[in-house]
Parts: sequence; structure tokens; C-alpha cells
Amino acid sequence: MVRAGLTAERVVAAAADLADEVGFGNVTLSALARSFGVKDASLYSHVKNIRDLRTRVAVRATAEFTERIGTAVAGRAGKDAMVAFAHAYRQFVLDHPGRYEATRFPVDPAVAAGSAGHRRAIELTYAMLRGYGLREPDLTDAGRLLRSTFHGYAELEAGGGFGHPRSVQASWEQAVEALHVALEHWPSAPEQNS
Repeated sequence: MVRAGLTAERVVAAAADLADEVGFGNVTLSALARSFGVKDASLYSHVKNIRDLRTRVAVRATAEFTERIGTAVAGRAGKDAMVAFAHAYRQFVLDHPGRYEATRFPVDPAVAAGSAGHRRAIELTYAMLRGYGLREPDLTDAGRLLRSTFHGYAELEAGGGFGHPRSVQASWEQAVEALHVALEHWPSAPEQNS
């Protein structure tokens, strides 16, 4: 019998909240069941197993992540769009560390293809980079540079990895400015798939 009020949506939302508290990798069906005051078996009416739960959290978190970025960049272009994108990315990591970790969970390609959030992540990145006049393969290369920089910076910041007395915010702003300069002067790559 399904417990009244318990739905797949509520289970996934609670799992996302729990991920922000304890880390995405530490979310278990037992911990989630305890948070609802039910036995583990009660959750199996809503999710198949832990992989299914994690996949659903990943899809939800990616949608939330891209919604935040999309809202930030709406109506902006060029440097303004890139700066807004960078700030929204970093703030999401700091506000929702477990959800952010979930966005990196390897979901089945068919699930990713059907996920509006996964598609929108690519669309937003490429649209922002096209404002710098980039085309493939430069779009992919620049997207990888930005993602690795935003990810690395925010992860180090969230983990207390910056011990120097210089303001972390000042360094962040300088890094974003440096990325803008790099994008404006992007060296075009030869058109090949290597």
C-alpha cells in the first residue's frame, strides 16, 4: 500500500534536499525513508532502486541549474551574458552542493536526450559563446574551458581551498574577466574531430 501523500515527485525533491545536506553520494534509500518516517520498502512504489533515484535527482537538479543560468543570461549577450552565466553557475554550486554534484551524475544517454535540462545546458552554453563569434570546434573547446574553470573554482571555494588572504570574490572577478579576454581573442582551431 502506498503511504498517503508520498509521490515520486516528493521523494525526488526530498532526495535533492538531502543531497544538499549530506552530499549526493551519501543519499541512500534508508536515509530518505527515515526522513519520511517510513520503511525503505515504501519508497519502492515510487523509485525502482538507488540508481533510479539518483538519475531522477540528476534530471531534476540539471533542470534547476539550467533554469538559474537561463534566468541570469536572459536578454544579455557577449560579455554581459558570460558574466551572468559565470555568476549563476558559481552561486548554484555554493547554494546547492549536492544538487550540483547530481548534475554530474552519468545518466543513460536516452534519459539525457529526453531531459529538457540536459539539452538546455548545452543550448545555453553554445548560445552564450556564439555571442563571441565562435563556431565549432571552437564552441566545444571554449565550453570545456569555461565549465572546467567554473567547476574548479566553485568546488575549491566550497571546500575551503583558497587560504590566501586575497578576497576570493576579487579573484573570481579577475578570473571571469580573464575568460572574457580569452574568448574575445580565441585562437580558431582547425576544423577536425581530434
